[in-house]
Amino acid sequence: MYVSIIGGDTGHCSEKDLVRAEKLGQKLAEGGHVVVCGGRGGVMKAACRGAKKADGTTIGILPSSKKEEANEYVDIPIVTNLGMLRNSLVVLNGDVIVAIDGRYGTLSEICMAEKYGKRIFGLGTWDIDAVEKIEDLDELIEKIDKI
Repeated sequence: MYVSIIGGDTGHCSEKDLVRAEKLGQKLAEGGHVVVCGGRGGVMKAACRGAKKADGTTIGILPSSKKEEANEYVDIPIVTNLGMLRNSLVVLNGDVIVAIDGRYGTLSEICMAEKYGKRIFGLGTWDIDAVEKIEDLDELIEKIDKI
């Protein structure tokens, strides 16, 4: 399964959220899931780093036209030259969405995911009806594995 991880970018998320993102990426990879993200820093980089610890596969859908902008843990960088419009591609390519922290870019992705009928889990993110809040990573992985 492809799991899109969305959330805070570099400088906009806590150390706690970065640790959770890394652990989530690792647990997803251990379960054979592919991590999809925006390919840059913060939560995206932490999730990719975790996935690589478990020899997982990572896809980064970049806002620019430069593959070099992907974090070093992205296996497959996809350039779009779409800026923030690439958020819809991050959401569309996940079978399920996990939001960790995040600001308005994350909120836009949550809204798109709701419109596309995706299941959305949240770890310390926006408190809205579309998001199923979960704080325990093992419980989250169990729910993802049942989808």
